[in-house]
Amino acid sequence: MIEIKIGVITASDRASKGIYEDISGVAIQDTMKDYLKSEFEIVYRCIPDEQDILEATMKELCDEVGCCLVVTTGGTGPALRDVTPEATQNVCEKMMPGFGELMRQVSLQYVATAILSRQSAGIRGKSLIINLPGKPKSIRECLDAVFPAVGYCIDLIGGPYIETNEDVIKTFRPKSK
Repeated sequence: MIEIKIGVITASDRASKGIYEDISGVAIQDTMKDYLKSEFEIVYRCIPDEQDILEATMKELCDEVGCCLVVTTGGTGPALRDVTPEATQNVCEKMMPGFGELMRQVSLQYVATAILSRQSAGIRGKSLIINLPGKPKSIRECLDAVFPAVGYCIDLIGGPYIETNEDVIKTFRPKSK
């Protein structure tokens, strides 16, 4: 049995109906394959931009499936149907604002409209939930910025030890005394 499970949620009305291919969810999965040295399993969901469905899916992946990391894409903008950060806040015990702050800072180096993005992150039990933007290029830029802290965060909340491929990305863990 694989201990490390990573949830990937795409929030998109059109992708969930099959109107277009979910390239953002694929981009997250491909990035995890690049980053992780540890054996892991991806648990993927493509759902509509509905807050109640988002919340139920996050709870399912964290509480029932046991994902230590849930990465979402889509629904982080200012449009009326963009409700992913609200869903995340509703299901998390602790919000982790530094993730969103860093992701926006990095994205602003590439596009002025990054200030409109509402990426966030939070903790639910032993799971870290990270909300990413919807464009594959932005997904990788944001994950490159925050992923060095992800392994240690999961350590601190009692999740499994995640080892990264250090040729691609290095995890920061403080040296023990």
